[in-house]
Amino acid sequence: MRAVDIIIKKRDKLELNRAEIEFFIKGIASGEIPDYQISAWAMAVLLNGMTDQETTDLTLAIANSGEVLDLSGIVPIEVDKHSTGGVGDKTTLVVEPIVSACGLPVGKMSGRGLGFTGGTLDKIESIPGFRTDVSQEEFIRLLKEEGLVLAGQSGDLAPADGKLYALRDVTGTVQSIPLIASSVMSKKIAGGARGIVLDVKVGTGAFMKNLDEARQLSRLMVAIGRLSGRKVVALLSDMNQPLGHAVGNSLEVNEAIETLKGRGPTDFTEHCLVVASHMLVIGEKAPDLAAGRQMAESALADGRGLAKLRKLVSNQGGDPRYVDDPGLFPCAPIIREVGSPRDGYLSAVDALTIGEASVQMGAGRSKKEDAIDHRVGIVVHHKVGDHVKQEEVLFTLHASDEHSFEQAKKACLEACQWQEKPCDALPLFYEVID
Repeated sequence: MRAVDIIIKKRDKLELNRAEIEFFIKGIASGEIPDYQISAWAMAVLLNGMTDQETTDLTLAIANSGEVLDLSGIVPIEVDKHSTGGVGDKTTLVVEPIVSACGLPVGKMSGRGLGFTGGTLDKIESIPGFRTDVSQEEFIRLLKEEGLVLAGQSGDLAPADGKLYALRDVTGTVQSIPLIASSVMSKKIAGGARGIVLDVKVGTGAFMKNLDEARQLSRLMVAIGRLSGRKVVALLSDMNQPLGHAVGNSLEVNEAIETLKGRGPTDFTEHCLVVASHMLVIGEKAPDLAAGRQMAESALADGRGLAKLRKLVSNQGGDPRYVDDPGLFPCAPIIREVGSPRDGYLSAVDALTIGEASVQMGAGRSKKEDAIDHRVGIVVHHKVGDHVKQEEVLFTLHASDEHSFEQAKKACLEACQWQEKPCDALPLFYEVID
């Protein structure tokens, strides 16, 4: 078997079989197939697509290119949640403690932020001492004994994905739906997940800009789950405006803590309860979504979710006092409000513009080696559909200096669009694919 023949076959719009896909992925992982052939194959996939079975075979081949965790002897069913990334998305920090408090163990491997979407690891590391570099042995022990662990992705899991993604990034093939789906699902499968809830973001602050793209990606990932013996449900959620109010690492951790105390933003709290309900159903803790919702609301109301977050922080070396008193988080040197320039109804608060502004302030990375300033960020006080009076506070900016404050102020005001007549609020979710 030769790599060039596999490239030609896909170039000619023919379906690859499992043996051909496994051969190609093994060649990527071992370094035997050179970058120029991998790039040519990725472009052929972008242009000609893949069938559900091809994409499933690709997903499993990538998952099997490294270590695959078997957690069947540790927990009855390992359930994971994956978000495709968004602005102000701190959902993991609320949902997983709630779900764990309901008796469903959750072991999550998360990534870091790059570009306008924040990373869960960067956020939780706002808490001094919190360790995300958890060994496999410790991961399994915490999952078994505590029912909750949050760790960085191991380099031993799906290593072929890392090599393939690095080339996709520089060859214009990132947007290939089969390659996106296989990248997401291979890491979840390699991490031992048997049930997966996918939070697929749609809108200006997401990688999927419209519903058609999001549906296509979601249906493919659900199909991969079905064909590989996993339970998968995809929730298509809005990302045209930031989720919740806070954008920026310690600000988002604070908002997650406040949500677990029952004082979170309405939209973010509702989002978390919906995701938690689906996780409890797919993890066989609740017979249906209504029961799952009741369980999640109870764990939120009686403080068990907050207690789980505190225990998570303590178990992984973090200082639990920050959960009890978020006022301990260091403040940015400049904290200043930005008022509305006019009366009117907000018709847009563009998530992409807000996310990019927070990156420029230092809350995110433009390059992998960039440092993060956990103190800085943006608090968005109003949502689409709100009526705002002139000079009423629109944003509170947490900035490191005057220059970044002025830049962020300009961008945040540009993110807003207005109209004279009332307009509808944006939906939290568009549809569910299962």
